[in-house]
Amino acid sequence: MVSKSYQLITKLNFSRSHAKAIADVPKGHFPVYVGERRKRFVIPTTYLTHPSFLTLLERVEEESGFQNQFGGLTLPCEECDFSALITDLRCSL
Repeated sequence: MVSKSYQLITKLNFSRSHAKAIADVPKGHFPVYVGERRKRFVIPTTYLTHPSFLTLLERVEEESGFQNQFGGLTLPCEECDFSALITDLRCSL
C-alpha cells in the first residue's frame, strides 16, 4: 500500500525543470512559497510525513489543488499560520 505522503509528493511533481530555482536548497529540503507575497520557506522533507503537514497538504489539495510554481510548492495560506506550523514541527521532531 502506498502511503498518503508518497501520493502527495508524487502529485507535487518536483521536476528538474526548476533545478536552477532550487539550486540553493540543501539536500533533504524543499522550497515552499506561502501567502499572497509568496514568502519562501525551505523546509526539511521529513516534514512531509508529519500528520500536521499532511493535513495542511490534503486541505490545500481539496480546496485549490497543488500549485508547483517558482521551483517549489505554493500554498495559499497565511504566512503566520505556516510559520506557526513549522515552529510546532521543529519542536516536535
